[in-house]
Amino acid sequence: MASPAAPSEQNHPVPPPAEPRAIRACLTPDVAVEFDREWDIALDQAKRDKDLAPVQDLLVKWRHLAYAELTEPGSYFRVLATAEHTLATGQAPPGSVSGDVVEGLLVDLLGNAPH
Repeated sequence: MASPAAPSEQNHPVPPPAEPRAIRACLTPDVAVEFDREWDIALDQAKRDKDLAPVQDLLVKWRHLAYAELTEPGSYFRVLATAEHTLATGQAPPGSVSGDVVEGLLVDLLGNAPH
């Protein structure tokens, strides 16, 4: 049985394992509802296609979201609000950076060419 992410020696949260119970244990009830909804969709798709890739992809995605919630509570709904604002206005909120800027920073940091 998986356990939720435990604090490290420096008292910082660590990402949960890519297991549904461990991920869900890191989420607030409101965010867990979203996880459960996506979990059901992924399971249905995996069953229909006889392919576990949707489940594995979901666990990877939600592992990151769960860690973000541990380190910055409320981050999930802030990201959704930012996306909603951007879609409604066609403008990124003040202080946001473009995907190109983020990609450039990652290339600089990692020393890799973009794919």
